[in-house]
Amino acid sequence: MKKEENEGAPAPEIEEDAAGLADPAERIEGLEAALVEQREAHLRAAAETENVRRRAQKQVSEAYGRGQRQIARELLAAIDSLELGLSASETASAEDLLEGQRAVLRQLLKALEPFGVEAMEPQGQPFDPELHEAVGMQPSASVEPQSVLSVMQKGYLMQGRLLRAARVVVCSGPPATEEPLPETE
Repeated sequence: MKKEENEGAPAPEIEEDAAGLADPAERIEGLEAALVEQREAHLRAAAETENVRRRAQKQVSEAYGRGQRQIARELLAAIDSLELGLSASETASAEDLLEGQRAVLRQLLKALEPFGVEAMEPQGQPFDPELHEAVGMQPSASVEPQSVLSVMQKGYLMQGRLLRAARVVVCSGPPATEEPLPETE
């Protein structure tokens, strides 16, 4: 945009008569012309702002698409490994299949590393409702009360932010000791 468009159009010069006053009709015409120029400058500025917004939105959309394609490419190796494992499953031993599953899990976790995805290991840590979803409570003498006793489903962080909360069982405290019931005669 040109510098003079940013500053707006200067008011038109109006000739003044001998008494220092311009003809009212000429003055109105000059003001109307200035108003038209200002409207046009405003419309140009609004159009440029809309173009900048659309370009920015397009760039964000393209970056998002590139990220999705990159994730998909990273996961294809794991999919290939799973397909190979399935085709070999009839002749492979249970140990080979188990090792194949472990290898695919490692591939998947490695594929997510470049995106800042990391698994949380909350076992034994204090329960944090910001990171954990309690699915139950259970007494235990081996873990502090209000700590994670067991993990039902791992939680994940992505670039330090919660991606999925860990589903956990929380320790409710030590088990209650059973007192014998009083005998009745």
